[in-house]
Amino acid sequence: MKQAEPTRTSAAGGDIRIKSLIALIDVLTTLVAEENAELAKGLPASRLKQVDEKNRLAELFERTVAECAGGSTSLHVRDMILREQLMERILKLRAAMDENLVRLRAAIEASNRRIEAVMQAIREQIAAVSPYGASGHVAAARTVSSGTSRRA
Repeated sequence: MKQAEPTRTSAAGGDIRIKSLIALIDVLTTLVAEENAELAKGLPASRLKQVDEKNRLAELFERTVAECAGGSTSLHVRDMILREQLMERILKLRAAMDENLVRLRAAIEASNRRIEAVMQAIREQIAAVSPYGASGHVAAARTVSSGTSRRA
């Protein structure tokens, strides 16, 4: 009888840990989905409001997974329904994170293209007013055509 007591307690503790992990995954998945929706609208990654909270929750999730992998925490799930819920949530999080990675890369590439376009415009403006050519030497005076016509 005394042996059943610790098992029941540890099983209940395990269920509580699993439920809290599922809740963490749900919040993280929701944040990532919101970020993906904003990225889909074309917002730059630097303007996203979810980044700090997503990073905080991701660190917490990574720490929990590392503790399980290191053996300091156990997530043995005896309840099949709870186990299925955990696996379902993990798969949803993985899909959302995969989409997030693709969208963030696209946002970074778009930002790089905008930066390059601005830099090109600046270079063209400087070249138009600069007395120096590409070699660094004073450029030859530009010839200006005047349309005078002489008739004798």
